[in-house]
Amino acid sequence: MTEHKVIRSMSRPGTPYDNAPMERWWNEFKSNWLDSHPLPKTREELIRLIEEGIYYFNYIDRTAQRNGSTAVEYRGEAA
Repeated sequence: MTEHKVIRSMSRPGTPYDNAPMERWWNEFKSNWLDSHPLPKTREELIRLIEEGIYYFNYIDRTAQRNGSTAVEYRGEAA
């Protein structure tokens, strides 16, 4: 891995603490977005579905965890 300048994740099997935020987002994305849409039939449909989901979670989805803000609004408040 060093030869290819790849940095290994700090986590080891069973301890994914450094990756927990991404794992949580991916779980929500799969369960709240992908599972609520028809299975894509082509690669293009899959790409479009993922892009729409990312847009939704960044610009439309409001949660109590972010005081009713979208992710983009919340990040803007933090800046």
